[in-house]
Amino acid sequence: MNNEMQNLLEIARQGDNLACEKLLEENSGLVWSIVRRYNKSHADLEDLYQLGCLGFIKAVRGFDPEFGTQFSTYAVPKIAGEIRRFLRDDGMVKVSRSIKERASSIRQARNELQLALDREPSIQEISAQTGFSIEEIASTDLAVSSVSSLQAEQGDGGTNLQDLLGCEGPEEHLVEVVDLRNAIRTLSEREQSIILLRYYKGLTQDKIAKILNISQVQVSRLEKKSIGKLRTTLSYH
Repeated sequence: MNNEMQNLLEIARQGDNLACEKLLEENSGLVWSIVRRYNKSHADLEDLYQLGCLGFIKAVRGFDPEFGTQFSTYAVPKIAGEIRRFLRDDGMVKVSRSIKERASSIRQARNELQLALDREPSIQEISAQTGFSIEEIASTDLAVSSVSSLQAEQGDGGTNLQDLLGCEGPEEHLVEVVDLRNAIRTLSEREQSIILLRYYKGLTQDKIAKILNISQVQVSRLEKKSIGKLRTTLSYH
């Protein structure tokens, strides 16, 4: 590690989040090299990368030059340990066979409709094609999606779930990203559908109300209730 990186590491160790994020960016290749060792685990590699990043940040916080070892030597077992712990404890929500079968039917219908319509089909069109309710489709999409996609999608106004749930530093952020999908699974199907349509599909409350055949006021109330439940669930992690 060159002098610039050593200085950055020292600043990060003292609690500077920007320095920590810069270190993570500069060492993403190291994290990925460890993640790829577990590509036969049937876990989503993006999810494992998030966990590897969490291990890397823990290594930054815990490293001491007086250990007499290179930072990378210290970081590798921290990164791998975080991933192994997740896989050992089966931290990812198990997806039942029935949900996997439903997801396969939805995926097939979505592909067929996309070819026929030459555009991305709406959730109503997929519902009509498969016979599944909108709530069933939404909860299935959430169950099989990666946490990184949930993190990336935004509702109107540029607000995503991470913004609403709040997290202080990069370590807290990564923990919430990994736990988010599990927390969403505790919601009712109606609540899951609103979360999916609002933050995963980026629809307004008015559009969601029309899709679910309820009022905009009901959508707003259910959205606030769902966010409150997610905050409560995540606060216990």
